[in-house]
Amino acid sequence: MATETAVEIINSLLCEAHGAHASDIHIDPSGLSCAVRFRIDGSLRDIRELPKIFQNEVLSRLKILAGIRTDEHHQPHDGRFRFDVSNNETIDIRVSIAPTYYGENAVLRLLSSATPLSTLASLGMGEFHQNLIARAIERPHGMIVITGPTGSGKTSTLYALLHLLNVRSSSIITIEDPIEYALAGVTQIPAGKSSGLTFSEGLRSILRQDPNIIGVGEIRDKETASLATNAALTGHLVLTTLHTQDAPTSLPRLIDMHIEPYLISSTVSLVINQRLVKKLCQACKEKKPVRRDQKTLMALLPGTNISCNEQFESPGCKKCQHTGTSGRIGIFEVLVMDISLREAVSRKASGRELFALALHQGMVPLLHDGIHKASEGLVSLDEVLHLISN
Repeated sequence: MATETAVEIINSLLCEAHGAHASDIHIDPSGLSCAVRFRIDGSLRDIRELPKIFQNEVLSRLKILAGIRTDEHHQPHDGRFRFDVSNNETIDIRVSIAPTYYGENAVLRLLSSATPLSTLASLGMGEFHQNLIARAIERPHGMIVITGPTGSGKTSTLYALLHLLNVRSSSIITIEDPIEYALAGVTQIPAGKSSGLTFSEGLRSILRQDPNIIGVGEIRDKETASLATNAALTGHLVLTTLHTQDAPTSLPRLIDMHIEPYLISSTVSLVINQRLVKKLCQACKEKKPVRRDQKTLMALLPGTNISCNEQFESPGCKKCQHTGTSGRIGIFEVLVMDISLREAVSRKASGRELFALALHQGMVPLLHDGIHKASEGLVSLDEVLHLISN
């Protein structure tokens, strides 16, 4: 370690993280050292400890690579750079640096050029849900909303939908913060501090660019929500994301943003809600009976009316590095707006009432999709129940 330079440390960490299929690298300083952790399959894992003497050198090197000022240590900074892993593969790296009690820390998001763009099927979506979405995106106007908490894979689903819609006869323009992947044939506009452009300002500009399809990375405020719904009302297909816990709750959430209920009922055509769940290692998974405590919890959760008599567990093996998991997969619920739901939104029905109505109209809730995947041995039933109950 003593003979390593900051350049060698960073190069080594990037290559190791890429080989481990890590999505992020965390470099967190403490009083005596800097902890390096990789986020793999959604969880952080300790990788190594850097001696404290390397902290400033490593952070300075990252700042130089990312085009960040090296003489400013008391403000958060963002930047990005590209790293060549091999002759034909590169990693796009987004860097976030923030001041802490023990000095600056850094979080690096890794995006490989060799990673293929996700499809709805590769994300884990079944044919039933895919068919509902296929019918919705055939419409030339309206709004499709993708919901879920942070880290639930909303952006990947948004890109998969844009890829499906990307034909030469249509103009697709997006406003994103940040742009995760470059989409050939799509005009992508960056928003945020680095560009000085807000979502609402960018969306106004997009509307003057003659688009057919508009992608809004996230609805964050009432102005963006108003512009997006009006764009959908005036003949555009709008795809966007929103932070809510289930699909029906997204409709009252838009009302909370001061969007008139009649506008929501007239424009929203479909809502996708999702979570990411760790996939069980298929090499060491074992069939197990469903425990009594799991059955009790399932009975208490809303929308549960499905039997599950067997599940699978993976104790860990050499292939999965004794973690029991390998990659992640999505679980989904898709709400299709119909006359009864539109009428309920117009009279400002509660999220609970909308959820019950959606179930009655045939929506397969998130929990059912998760239980189905658990019974097939794709995911852990415990993790599905934990995600839904929290």
